[in-house]
Amino acid sequence: MSLSFDITYKKIRGSILGFLIWIIYRSLYYTWTIKVLDDEDLASDRRDNNTFILAHFHGDELALVGLTPQYRIATMTSTSKDGELMNAVLLFMGGRTSRGSSTRGGVSALKGLITLMKSGWNSSVAVDGPKGPLYEVKPGIFELSRFTKAKIYAGGVFCDRAWHFPKSWNKTYLPKPFAKIQVVWLGPIGPITKEDDPRSADLAKALQNQLFAARQHAGKLFGEP
Repeated sequence: MSLSFDITYKKIRGSILGFLIWIIYRSLYYTWTIKVLDDEDLASDRRDNNTFILAHFHGDELALVGLTPQYRIATMTSTSKDGELMNAVLLFMGGRTSRGSSTRGGVSALKGLITLMKSGWNSSVAVDGPKGPLYEVKPGIFELSRFTKAKIYAGGVFCDRAWHFPKSWNKTYLPKPFAKIQVVWLGPIGPITKEDDPRSADLAKALQNQLFAARQHAGKLFGEP
């Protein structure tokens, strides 16, 4: 009884705090100027309602989470306290989530995300998660592509002003009020097939290079009319 109450209390607390954070985030989001450049293949997939996966590095998520409804995003969130808050924010943004982490519920969370994608949702994945090292692409995104037959697009972000949190391992930042943000999606890679090895170092390197290229492209585009 006590355990059940504790779990319910944590969920309620997470939902309330998540709602408050969502209000703050949306207030900031409405002041931002965001430009998004889709790869031609991605634009085509969106028109044709083809399912796809958006890849990004940790740290960029607070700049990207506002695009959740635009891209019909479903993603995995951890079962930690921070994960509970992010889960609530994503749901308030109109997205869908599957709960789990690399240590608890990872397999069931992946299955849940696959189910969401097969029902028409797209996915967003921080490729260097859940605990780094930063910029090191993990095989999970290729597993997801193989099970869902979805292409992978690499995202890069440039933000002209932000609050940075250098003590966090993932170098998270939050765009400041009236920030200008450029987002670029490049690709695709995949879909990954049964003949491909999700743990391939070549696959990881190819996606890593594309992610850095997208970030560099976003920087070059910044300020252009």
